[in-house]
Amino acid sequence: MSQDRLIPLRNKESGEVYWTSKNKKKVERKIDLKKYSKKLRKRV
Repeated sequence: MSQDRLIPLRNKESGEVYWTSKNKKKVERKIDLKKYSKKLRKRV
């Protein structure tokens, strides 16, 4: 996978970082996803 397609998703509460891919040609807005945090034991 190309490195320019990878974007970090940072959790502000626990500081965890998830990496995901983004199609820059089709998606121009910010990505806002809810991921499960093992540290906080909830979706953030």
